[in-house]
Amino acid sequence: MTIKTCLLSLLIITASFSAEAQSGKPAAAPATSISPSHRQAAETMLGLVASADTYNKTIDQLLAVQIKQNPEMQKVEPEMRAFFTKYMSWEALRPEIAAIYAREFTEPELREIIKFYQTPTGKKMATRLPQLMQAGMEVSQRQVQEHLPELQKTIKDKMAAEK
Repeated sequence: MTIKTCLLSLLIITASFSAEAQSGKPAAAPATSISPSHRQAAETMLGLVASADTYNKTIDQLLAVQIKQNPEMQKVEPEMRAFFTKYMSWEALRPEIAAIYAREFTEPELREIIKFYQTPTGKKMATRLPQLMQAGMEVSQRQVQEHLPELQKTIKDKMAAEK
């Protein structure tokens, strides 16, 4: 396995955290202003759905899956972990994630979501979400891994045709 494959795997992890990868469409354009109570509702909802510990465990799980599928990545695991800790930790991303939710949902909608996550079913959803995300990532990574030769050939053919 080459470093290119390792980098592709890193890009897959990164894409899993993007709004575009989650929704299939680009994130909404920034709102001109979000009221403090609207932002607080988004922060409250996020606090019910995810915690720093849960979010960081998800990163750990994603790294573990990557290393399992690409053992050569074990060599760069400390660097990947340091990178994710610096730029993709819950603490680093939470303010922007809250802003995304505030742009996508009205304050009343966020309050309804908060009510849901305060129910037993909502609490169950919040605790199971990391495992569900991991399972989904494993499916995605397996699909990419199984079909990576096709992508590599397509890229190689296009590059050769442009020469």
